[in-house]
Amino acid sequence: MRFDCESDSEADRKVSMRWLLLLGLVALPACYDLSKVETRHTTSNVIDWRDEVIYQLLVDRFANGNRANDDRTDPTALARYQGGDWQGVIDHLDYLDRLGVTAIWISPVIRNVDTDANVDGYHGYWAQDMTATNPHMGDLAKLRELVDKAHARGMKVILDIVTNHLGQLFFYDINGNGVPDENISGAGGMGSALERVTEYDPDYDPRGIQADTSLGESGSAPIRWIYQPEIHRMPPRPAEFQNPDWYNRRGRITSYANANHQPGEQVYKGDFPGGLKDLKTSHPDVQAALARVFNEWIDKADFDAFRIDTLKHVEHEFWQEFCPAVRKHCKAIGKKNFFMFGEAFDGDDALVGSFTGDNQVDSAFFFPQKFAVIDRVIKEGKEGTTSIEKQFKTLKEAYGAVPNVDGPVSESGQGLAAQQLMVNFLDNHDIPRFLYEKISPPPLEPHAALHSALDFLFTEIGIPCVYYGTEQQFRGGNDPANRERLWDSGFDEGNPTFKHIQRLTGLRKNFRPLRRGDLQVRWATDRKGDEVDAGVFAFERSDGGKSVLVVQNFSDKHESKTVAPQGGRMKVSFPPGTGLVNVFGPSEPLQVGGDGTVVVSVPPRDMKVFVPQDDKDGIP
Repeated sequence: MRFDCESDSEADRKVSMRWLLLLGLVALPACYDLSKVETRHTTSNVIDWRDEVIYQLLVDRFANGNRANDDRTDPTALARYQGGDWQGVIDHLDYLDRLGVTAIWISPVIRNVDTDANVDGYHGYWAQDMTATNPHMGDLAKLRELVDKAHARGMKVILDIVTNHLGQLFFYDINGNGVPDENISGAGGMGSALERVTEYDPDYDPRGIQADTSLGESGSAPIRWIYQPEIHRMPPRPAEFQNPDWYNRRGRITSYANANHQPGEQVYKGDFPGGLKDLKTSHPDVQAALARVFNEWIDKADFDAFRIDTLKHVEHEFWQEFCPAVRKHCKAIGKKNFFMFGEAFDGDDALVGSFTGDNQVDSAFFFPQKFAVIDRVIKEGKEGTTSIEKQFKTLKEAYGAVPNVDGPVSESGQGLAAQQLMVNFLDNHDIPRFLYEKISPPPLEPHAALHSALDFLFTEIGIPCVYYGTEQQFRGGNDPANRERLWDSGFDEGNPTFKHIQRLTGLRKNFRPLRRGDLQVRWATDRKGDEVDAGVFAFERSDGGKSVLVVQNFSDKHESKTVAPQGGRMKVSFPPGTGLVNVFGPSEPLQVGGDGTVVVSVPPRDMKVFVPQDDKDGIP
C-alpha cells in the first residue's frame, strides 16, 4: 500500500494519515506519479494485425511468479485474489510461444479498489488510481520487463482499459447524514410496497439521484468520497477525477433495453450494478483527461494495442474524440499500427457494428458471431451452416468498411477496416466456457466440438483470440467459475487441446491466405440430420493470387460430403484439372473436375484444408 501524495484538502490528508497510523505504518513510501516517470522509447512491433493470434489472460489467474506480493489471497475462493502477477507471465512466455501465441492481452494494470462486499478487484475493472500500477501484480519496472521480454520474442502486448466507469469510490448521501445507509421507504401495507434503498448503489433516476428524507425530496443528492486506504478505496487519481461534475450520478442501471439498434439512456449514463461509478464521458474535459491518462501508459510501457471494456456504455461522440486522440499521439511518438478493439456485450450486429469505423474503434469483439455461430451452429447444432453464411454477409453490411485514419494497416501500407479485423472468440471472462455444458453426445470424444470450433476460429476471416485455459480444457461456468487458476493445470503441453491449437497456429503461419485472405463461401446447408451434406461448411480464402479451400463438418452424427441430396457438387475457383492436397491431416490428393467442382468427404467434427499441390509446403 502507498500513501496518496495529493488529496482534495488538508482534511482529506489528515483522514488518510489517520488510517496509515492505525495500520501501524512507520514510514511512507515515496509518492508515485505516472506523469513524472521517464518516458521510454516506444517501438512499432506489428506488420499486419491479421497475422496475430491473441491470448487473453487474467494476470491474477495465470501464474504466480512472486509470492512477496500475495497480499490477502484466498485460494479457496475464486472471487478473491489468487496471487498471479506479471512475473508469472514472464516466467511462462515459453509456454505461450510454443502454443503459437503472438499477442498477449493482459487484464488492466492500474490500481483498483482491492475488495468490495467480500469480492476482490483482481480483474482490474474497479479503477481507483489511473496513474499507479496494481501492487498485487508488480511495479512499473516489472510491467516494463514483461513488455520488453514479450517484444524480444516477437509477441505484442495488448492492454485492457476502461473508460466508462471507476470503482465504487463514493456514495450518494441521500438522507444528508454523511454516512452510507441502507434505508427502507414506503408505508407498507395495502397498495404501498416497502422499498430498500442503498446509498452505495441506488436505482437509476433520469433526473440524477435525489436527496430525500421523510419530509420529501430536496434536490440533487451530494456525493461523498470514501476513505479506506487499507483497501485502496479513496478518491480517484488523477485529482481532476474528484470533480463531482465528471460523473453522471444517475444511479444503477435497471434496464439494458436498446432502441433502434442503439443503447438506451440508462446504458450510456447509469452506474454498473455493484456501484461502479459512471463517468460523464460526454464532457470534453473527461474525454481529454482519459485520452491523456491512457496515452501516458503507451509512453511508459510501450503497449501495442488497447482492448476497451464496456464499449456500448459510452457514447459514439466519445469514441470519435478519444480514438483519434490516441492515434494522433501514437503517430507523434512514431508508434505505427496501434490497434483498438472494443467489447460490446450484445448479439445485435447493427449495434456492435455502429461503434466500428467512422473515427471510432478499429474493431470489436465479435459477440454476435459467438451467439449465432459458435453456440447455435457449432456447439449446439441448432442451426444449419447457412447461418454462418448469413453471419458473413452481415459482417459486410453492419461493420466498418472504411479504415480509420492513422489506424491499422497491412504490410503494404493499405488501411484495414473493421470487417477485416474482427476479434473472434469461443469464450472469455464474462461468459461460461465452451466446455461448461455437455456439447457432444456419445460416442464422440467429449472435446470434439471444442476442436471443431477452434478449427473454425483459426481459419475464418479476422483475428483469433484464445481465452486462457481453453488449451487446458477448462470448463467453468459463469464468473467467477470461468476464471480458474491456470497453474493448477501444471501448464500441460501434452494436453490434446494444447496440441490441437499448436497445429492450428502452425497452419495459419504456413498459409498466408488463412491470415489475410478474403473469404468466399463455397458450401452451406440448412440440413442438420442424416442428409448427405448435413453439417458441412466450406469456404475459400484468397490472397496474392493464392487460395486455400477449407471444408468442415460440424455434424456429430456422420461423415458428410459437399454434395446436395439432389446431386449438386461444390464449385471452386481452382482451374479444372488442378491437383489439390489436404494440409491438415492425411494428404488425400484431390483433382478439380472438368466442370470446376470437387466432392470432399469429411468425418464428423473434422476439417480438411486443401491447397494446390505446388503450394503444399506453405504459402508465405
